[in-house]
Amino acid sequence: MTASRSLHRLARQFTAFFGVGVAAAVVHYGLLIALVEGAGTHPVPATLAGYVAGGLVSYVLNRKHTYESDRPHREATWRFALVAFVGFLVTWFLMHAFTVWLDGPYLPSQVITTGVVMLWSFMAHKRWTFA
Repeated sequence: MTASRSLHRLARQFTAFFGVGVAAAVVHYGLLIALVEGAGTHPVPATLAGYVAGGLVSYVLNRKHTYESDRPHREATWRFALVAFVGFLVTWFLMHAFTVWLDGPYLPSQVITTGVVMLWSFMAHKRWTFA
């Protein structure tokens, strides 16, 4: 494959990943805000619940639309879960640091956290989960 085709494929995958991420983020942030504002839940457990719900959306859509993977579900699901677990830990750490240690507002904290976890997840899924 030429460098130009590889770059084009990478750009297409990242664009699809971003679109899937938007759908997953709507689920994640929707649950986060509902739990914090509606149920009075602390932002850290609320964002972790949102992370799991968004992760389910992410798996289904990324497998089909981003990576067009034919890796069997029995392999892809545990790999996805491991990558998601690392992202879950990073989400916990960053949200805890921003909202507890630094007493920052939860939504801007979540935006920064989402960006960091998005980059990690894209590369890990591309190279390992759905490869």
